[in-house]
Amino acid sequence: MTNAHETGTVDHGDHTHGTPGAPDPHAPIETAAEEPDYFDVLHQAIRELLVDKGLITADEVRAMVETLDAHRPALGSALVARAWTDPDFKERLLADGTAAIEEFGIDNYDGTRLIVLEQTPEVHNLVVCTLCSCYPRPVLGLPPDWYKSRPYRARAVREPRALLREFGTDVPQDVTIRVHDSNANMRYLVLPMRPAGTEGLSEEELAALVTRDTMIGVTTPRSP
Repeated sequence: MTNAHETGTVDHGDHTHGTPGAPDPHAPIETAAEEPDYFDVLHQAIRELLVDKGLITADEVRAMVETLDAHRPALGSALVARAWTDPDFKERLLADGTAAIEEFGIDNYDGTRLIVLEQTPEVHNLVVCTLCSCYPRPVLGLPPDWYKSRPYRARAVREPRALLREFGTDVPQDVTIRVHDSNANMRYLVLPMRPAGTEGLSEEELAALVTRDTMIGVTTPRSP
């Protein structure tokens, strides 16, 4: 679907969704946590029921929580830095994101396909899940609350340029915005453009310029 008003396109893919010091560079944009909503309560109730019925164990739940905790946006930042400094790896990453992250040592524990989208001077990519909260968790960890919110999910498709401005990202009118809709089997990760003036930086220094929001497509990398 093409949103002509925003000079962008929306890639919906397959719509079969699954069930749902120094400042932290990946700190969430959202405001203070709210009371648990219907889905939070439902999730807790289902988990407790499955444990009570013996279908899963508390240890299995704890192991999955530990896996989720081990996967944070810093993994994605390091991945981007490697792609910026290794052209051959970048080529493999864009050709087959799933295989490339496993080569990099990231456990693709949820078995989904990862597609990596390269930002260019002509195209700005933005990731959303319009039906729920599908997200590249092996690379970025848990999604921020705003990513799961109905306003973000709707406006990313309806008015992406205005939405991006609210994140501080002003995309020129002559740049096409492509919105990519994640689903239960396929997730997206944005590979941002490397900032100018970073030629002498190490991979670690480059990774510090890349935040979670950059890899979703709502912001651009920090300046060195």
